[in-house]
Amino acid sequence: MTQPLLIEIGVEELPAIPLLKIVKNIERSWENILEEYKLSTAFEFIYTPRRLVLKHTEMPVKQEDSSVEFFGPPMLAAVKEGEPTQAALGFARKCGVDFEALGRGEKNGKEVLYFKKEEKGSDTASLLQEMLEKWIASMAFGKMMRWGSRSDEFIRPIRWIQVRLGQNSVPVELFGVHSDTKTHVHRMVSYDAVEVPNIDAYEGILAEGAVMLHPKERESVILAEFDALESEHNIIIERDRALLAEVVAITENPKALVGTFDELFLELPPEVIITSMKEHQRYFPVFEHGKIANKFVVVSNAYTDDYTKVVAGNERVLKPRLADGLFFYRNDLKNGLSTGGLEKVQFIDGLGTLADKIIREQNIAIRLLALYMDKVETATGKSSAELEKLMDRAVNLAKADLMSEMVYEFTELQGLMGYYYAKALGEDELVYNAIKEQYMPVGEGAELPSSIFSSIVAMSAKLDTLFGLFSVGKIPTGSKDPFALRRAVNGIVRIIIEYDLPFNIDDIITLLKGEYEAFDTDLLKDFIIERINKSLDANPSVIAAVLASGEKDVNEIAKKVAALNEIVSADTFKEQFSTFKRVANISKDVDLESDLTIDTSLFKEDAEISLYNAYEKVINSTYNDYRQELEALFGLKRELDSYFDNVMVNTEDEVLKANRLHTIGSIYKTFKSVADIKEITV
Repeated sequence: MTQPLLIEIGVEELPAIPLLKIVKNIERSWENILEEYKLSTAFEFIYTPRRLVLKHTEMPVKQEDSSVEFFGPPMLAAVKEGEPTQAALGFARKCGVDFEALGRGEKNGKEVLYFKKEEKGSDTASLLQEMLEKWIASMAFGKMMRWGSRSDEFIRPIRWIQVRLGQNSVPVELFGVHSDTKTHVHRMVSYDAVEVPNIDAYEGILAEGAVMLHPKERESVILAEFDALESEHNIIIERDRALLAEVVAITENPKALVGTFDELFLELPPEVIITSMKEHQRYFPVFEHGKIANKFVVVSNAYTDDYTKVVAGNERVLKPRLADGLFFYRNDLKNGLSTGGLEKVQFIDGLGTLADKIIREQNIAIRLLALYMDKVETATGKSSAELEKLMDRAVNLAKADLMSEMVYEFTELQGLMGYYYAKALGEDELVYNAIKEQYMPVGEGAELPSSIFSSIVAMSAKLDTLFGLFSVGKIPTGSKDPFALRRAVNGIVRIIIEYDLPFNIDDIITLLKGEYEAFDTDLLKDFIIERINKSLDANPSVIAAVLASGEKDVNEIAKKVAALNEIVSADTFKEQFSTFKRVANISKDVDLESDLTIDTSLFKEDAEISLYNAYEKVINSTYNDYRQELEALFGLKRELDSYFDNVMVNTEDEVLKANRLHTIGSIYKTFKSVADIKEITV
């Protein structure tokens, strides 16, 4: 038999971000508790800022009866000289019966003491207190609160509880609050508790009290109102999904409203206006004709017939925020970009200050610029002397905005404010764009720097952090990577591939390691290779095959992996690959580092001549890319199959055997210059 179950935990307003972080865990926790108590059934978890709700349409009113089997010690250990041993008596106590009530059973081929116990299922109502205590305790919000004289804690004080199973109110007590049959509606409708006659009436009473219970409904209402406002005002509202989720979590009666601010504040960079709106006020930015407008959208939680005061109040609150931003902006421009003060800001223990980091990054950037000078000159049209000066300037100013008042207020705007200030102060376009893009890419799939010049600045910052932290022993372990070094390597790899830059790991380590205290560079090399393995999207065995070739240039590794992966992914490859596996297997007894001279005068079979001629043609041809070279090598399949069918490689004639092994070994060695084919699995 089943009945509907409603559980409502009423709280003071929940903070949105901690709630949203664990919403799935809250739901999963209740699912686990239901399973633990043998009451698994479908349910819905719902939240508003003032309530956590569980709804079951069909909750079993009691657990099913069950049988529990107990297996005890072997009979040889349970009974001695006709009397039960202590082990047997202990087993009887565990089963809650006398020894005489125990039976015999078989387990793992041995006769053992056995007892089967019938357990009556408990009424669901009697279990809900314990289940809810576990559910509440499982909610790991982070910071918690205590209130009144209580020593227990929760994210916010609990003010009311409603637990209804069918027509009955189930007595439950949490944090000193006892369940009853009342709920609370929107505060602007009533501060008093409202009676809920039954479960069916619950959602209707909330709706009449200006509470939209379901988050999806609130989101749909907000988005529909956005559409209406865009049409009415001819504007575009930025629909930040994270901000939308937060607003859904803090409203029970959402109403989207348009407000305005003084056009004077449009002097600010758009990011400053947007950040002020989102971070401090949870407003949605508005755009007109592709540019930020002096408007915003606020989603109010008020319940009123006249929202003009709500709009005016939000306009009044935003004004001082933007005024502060404008003051900071003008003051920063007046002071100019300067790294003065960074010598007092510690970077990381053992690596000096941010001023020290800038010097290291400058040295790295100039060395990388020298490596890639031809490409940078071609891309920019500037001379090497000009580029060296601009590179030094870009890296020197890259961290300067950390001393600005604006970045002190909005740390997430570092780099971006440096871009605006450098541009306004007349710096070269290469310089101010490099400042803006110095942290790119900021994550997997994120935007890359827009030029090779900016990329060198970004790589310099990442390489200094990478080398520096390894030099002071701050190396990622397991899942812990507090300084995001894995992300730094991933970013470097993506830049290298995008701009087709040579990047030999051994050469780069040799080039840069002198900037740091001596450390085990092999650890750094292994770390970079491990990240390459993770960052390339390909069959893992293909990546392993390319790495096993001994290739150390990241760009060449990526090209080889892409080419080989395309070939290996073809539907026909698997059936063809056995031939090349045989090449690898035969070659394991060949010293590939020795002189693999092939004496054509020793050829006795036509298949030997055919294979040698085909192979000679392959190695003497020119290829545009690795894909063409690999296709040519894999194109030897017909000649190889004929060779294996007609030629005895391991003949008793040692001279002949060596010559034939050299033939197969040479083919394998040529493959290995791109990838070690023995590593490939399909």
